[in-house]
Amino acid sequence: MVEPHARGRFAMTGTDGRAAVLGRIRSALAAVPPQPVTVPREYHREPLSGPADVERFAEAVAEYRARVHRVAASDIAGLVRELTGSDATVVVPPDVPAEWITGVRILSDDPVLTVEQLDAADAVLTGCAVGIAATGTIVLDAGATQGRRALTLVPDHHICVVRTDQIVDIVPQGFAALGTERPLTFISGPSATSDIELERVEGVHGPRTLDVLIL
Repeated sequence: MVEPHARGRFAMTGTDGRAAVLGRIRSALAAVPPQPVTVPREYHREPLSGPADVERFAEAVAEYRARVHRVAASDIAGLVRELTGSDATVVVPPDVPAEWITGVRILSDDPVLTVEQLDAADAVLTGCAVGIAATGTIVLDAGATQGRRALTLVPDHHICVVRTDQIVDIVPQGFAALGTERPLTFISGPSATSDIELERVEGVHGPRTLDVLIL
């Protein structure tokens, strides 16, 4: 099927034009088939041995617009109060250490909180499973001090404690340290998207504020 062009010529419709172009590509490839490409797969998969680059982790996390704090265990509760305000309500998993929440107004996820309760809270405080220095990524696996996944997806402010012995240098080391039985949540900065007209919008599918406390 053809359509008349404005100057009296004839042009193929979109469907016919696409078929013609694809036909020419197939013919060209049949005459000179492309050489196979060998992709190296020798990734470093060994677990971390020795200390990770904590400074690199802190810098990478900050590049994602998260706020980074170096803190001692005894100072966590005071910093949480400073970050949230003295009257704030902070959601916590049932097994967070008591010294993290001394003097903090908490809402424990035991019994399980409703979505409405999580949404009304000012912040959530958790630990993590792994921190990855190369990418500034924090991984949660719903393990100790982390709680269930919803805790860190509904409140608008996430405060996450990362111990230095939980930090690895590269992604394969992170996977080596993680199990395969739990759901994983990867966090690289506050929740954000630039899908619409490349405009960055934060808080679309998770907390818009992320504080990382390196312990």
